[in-house]
Amino acid sequence: MNNIFHVKVVSKESIKPSAPTPDCLRHYQLSYLDQSAPSAFMPIIFFYPSNEAQTNLTVKKLCNHVKNSLSQVLTYFYPLSGRVKHWLCVDCNDEGACYVEAQANCSLFNILPDPSPNDMNKLLPLELHDVSNGFPLIVQVTFFQCGGLSIGVGLNHEIADALSLSIFINTWSAIARGESDFQTPIFGASKFFPPKDMSGFASQVPAVNDNTKHVAKRFVFDAKKIQLLRDQYSNTEAVESPRRLTRVEAVSTFIWNRFIVATHPKGIDKDKIYTVMQAVNIRNRVEPRLPENYFGNISGAIPSFPSMETNKDGYYNIVSGMRDALMKINPESLKKVQEIDDRLNFLSQHSMQVKNGEVIFLLFTSLCWFPFYEVDFGWGKPACVSSARLTTRNYVAFLDTKSGGGIEAWVNLMEEDMALFEADQEVLSMFPLAT
Repeated sequence: MNNIFHVKVVSKESIKPSAPTPDCLRHYQLSYLDQSAPSAFMPIIFFYPSNEAQTNLTVKKLCNHVKNSLSQVLTYFYPLSGRVKHWLCVDCNDEGACYVEAQANCSLFNILPDPSPNDMNKLLPLELHDVSNGFPLIVQVTFFQCGGLSIGVGLNHEIADALSLSIFINTWSAIARGESDFQTPIFGASKFFPPKDMSGFASQVPAVNDNTKHVAKRFVFDAKKIQLLRDQYSNTEAVESPRRLTRVEAVSTFIWNRFIVATHPKGIDKDKIYTVMQAVNIRNRVEPRLPENYFGNISGAIPSFPSMETNKDGYYNIVSGMRDALMKINPESLKKVQEIDDRLNFLSQHSMQVKNGEVIFLLFTSLCWFPFYEVDFGWGKPACVSSARLTTRNYVAFLDTKSGGGIEAWVNLMEEDMALFEADQEVLSMFPLAT
């Protein structure tokens, strides 16, 4: 998509829950994991081409349908209509979620099937780093000239993780379809991860929207490409493990290898700390195990430190370290996280090292297997689901492709690093025309 893509805001309002939140639920305590989460919105955007179910509704009726169902779901997810306060809590005051309606100057098919990450932010109400107003939830409905529409959702990462976002959206769409059997959230993560004094933590973490120029690119690994990568890496000494690589491991290995090769023309800098970080859901790793619908940041970015020596085929092995790091996430290690400040100290130290240029890292997060392509508000399932340009560099988000078996990698890098990455010969060979 080129620069002719413009979006004009038509209206803004706050959507309040359909029933008032009881006074006994007015104060929602953030957990320690919430407090140490990034201060930014997590984006997800759904695209719906015009169809018979939509054309039978006017724009006003469509918007009312979205707003009414949003109002209803907020009674179950009541913190999302409050305001986040100083890394401590959510004031569940029912001031409402941020809701915007907008009009695009093009057809939906000018964007699909290859959405440009750097254009997707126009389909969200706020910049992703703009959490200063305290909104936990932002929503934008954008209408296109063809009659299609997009629904862009951003959930403030300070109060919940990607799994909570997925459960919220699927519950919302079930209510919109008129269903009565849907998943409701369980609150209370602060009981397991009590909040801590975060004094000084903010000053140690580089601002999300710093002065470096970030860009995002979308690389689509279809099932055939992934199969080739799994074969390629599983059959070499790059992975010292009898278990075959998963789809996500294979794509992560490719991206890490090409990123390192592209950005290190003179070879590895032995004075740097090389770190692979992976976002991990820990609900099933704590004791007692927590249900998947437990709301909040019950997850973490788990570091591993790969050996930066290549094997005989010239590959860097990151999977063994990633798997070892995951094996160490167990009830005993998580109990230590609950009791001491090791995680906070690591985050503070790591952030300062990144800011000072001492660390070379990529952070991988996978939204694969989340049922985003099942999100039906009453007029069918989405033709496409996308992320957006994030405000953090060296961040890679994975989404399933609609056709199944493939992975979309939304890669966020500094501008100069992205130019080198795209010019890498193996990247060019696999992706002649990345978006």
